[in-house]
Amino acid sequence: QVQLVESGGGLVQPGGSLRLSCAASTSIFRFNAMGWYRQAPGTERELVATVINDGRTNYADSVKGRFTISGDNAKNTVVLQMNSLKPEDTAVYYCNFVHYALNYWGQGIQVTVSS
Repeated sequence: QVQLVESGGGLVQPGGSLRLSCAASTSIFRFNAMGWYRQAPGTERELVATVINDGRTNYADSVKGRFTISGDNAKNTVVLQMNSLKPEDTAVYYCNFVHYALNYWGQGIQVTVSS
């Protein structure tokens, strides 16, 4: 069973930055893709960013140019660097790792952007 543990969330003012990390209990080389999703109250969970094992990345239009996803193979960690945060980025963020037909999810971490 793969365990994913997220960290780095919290409260930040608009325009600020946060760095989310998702640490896996196993080597991330085994996964086909890794990503971050988010869910705000009363909304569906939505894709934020993904990175495929060949290095290609994909971002939601709402975060392009502000967020960057990257993998750290040595630490078995996927990082989401979030800059120029907006109040509409407020949500619970979940990391997601895919191994063929299997999906693994973290427990979720709160990000609140407010003055």
